[in-house]
Amino acid sequence: MIRFVTGNEGKVAEAREYLPTEVEQVEYDYAEVQSDDLETIVRRGAREAYEELGAESGIFVDDTGLFVEALDGFPGPYSAYVEDTLGIERVWELVENESNRKAAFRTVLAYYDGDDLVTFEGSVRGRIVAPRGEDGFGYDPIFEHDGSTFAELSTEEKNAISHRGRALAAFADWLAEQE
Repeated sequence: MIRFVTGNEGKVAEAREYLPTEVEQVEYDYAEVQSDDLETIVRRGAREAYEELGAESGIFVDDTGLFVEALDGFPGPYSAYVEDTLGIERVWELVENESNRKAAFRTVLAYYDGDDLVTFEGSVRGRIVAPRGEDGFGYDPIFEHDGSTFAELSTEEKNAISHRGRALAAFADWLAEQE
């Protein structure tokens, strides 16, 4: 069994699809260090969560950012804060008149079991567009990949190509090697 430290049940459901072991959701609000680097954030979060929650099994945490080229990678690791304070429409407005609207979603997850602290990354490239689509969450309506926004894709279609799915797949491969 592995514990996933998150309050997002959707993330847990996705993890359960990818990982070859039981995934238990644990809600713990670890102190998120402010950094421009997702790996730094999750490495520290994984250690803190493990130390606070005890050593019954390994834990993992993840962090995701939307990195927009025209904005020099902003909002990056601050994506949740920017979404909460400005909203995705304002992010669209910031890049609407830019010739380069390329962007990437990146997820980094960290696993820690008291001995090993390993990280896994997944990313998907796309571009920022005017909001469209009814599904998904967060920046999905303004992130277009291969002609569709993530909000226009079904959950299954999005998970098959998503940044988090790619990180989880790498984690699953590593877990299988540990067996």
